[in-house]
Amino acid sequence: MSTLENLVDIPSTPQFQELLSKDLKRISLIYFWTSWAEPCIQMNQVVEGLAKAYPKLLALRVEAEEQADISDSFDINSVPTCLVIQGHALLARIEGGDAAQLKETITKHLESNTSSTTSHPPSPPSSETEERLEARMRDIMHQSAVVLFMKGEPNAPRCGFSRSAVALLREKDVEFTHFDILSDENVRQGLKKLNDWPTFPQFIVKGEFVGGLDVVKEMKDSGEFEEVFST
Repeated sequence: MSTLENLVDIPSTPQFQELLSKDLKRISLIYFWTSWAEPCIQMNQVVEGLAKAYPKLLALRVEAEEQADISDSFDINSVPTCLVIQGHALLARIEGGDAAQLKETITKHLESNTSSTTSHPPSPPSSETEERLEARMRDIMHQSAVVLFMKGEPNAPRCGFSRSAVALLREKDVEFTHFDILSDENVRQGLKKLNDWPTFPQFIVKGEFVGGLDVVKEMKDSGEFEEVFST
């Protein structure tokens, strides 16, 4: 357990979402690890050292297997994996125990204090041009008044965030269609770039991206949900 205020071990999804949403201009490091992976031993020290060296950095340690919903939401397939984020924009993804790359990335983004270098997921394979992919994604986004891009099906969600998204829409009696992003890797990666949002589920209303699960939950709490989702 760390004594540093800016280094937090995440015990639950709600706390994770709350910490990330507090300051959308802040640079955050999300570090996924497990106790059994040997490279994580070194990376634990590296992450703690970065948090100590940069008090403005928010470092969140996520035990990948214990917090499976968070890991699944960010497509974590191996540990250690480090994500550098500003607000909801993914600045860098570093897989494996590359301490030098992590230090360089954190230093660059903190000292430049700009989001202009935001990187995006890889472009879709050349078998489908970016223009045709974007047109196809926009067609899907307009297939009904409310579209949910999720993992799995509404009656069989394949991650906790998608399950919560479906439950929220059903609780509010919102009619919606869905698209399973696990069924199409081009759409899965392309939508992150199109909407500048690195995670799923994604909520679309009248063809426009309105946010991820945390944003829509805030709309529900503030009373804005009914106005936005009225169709």
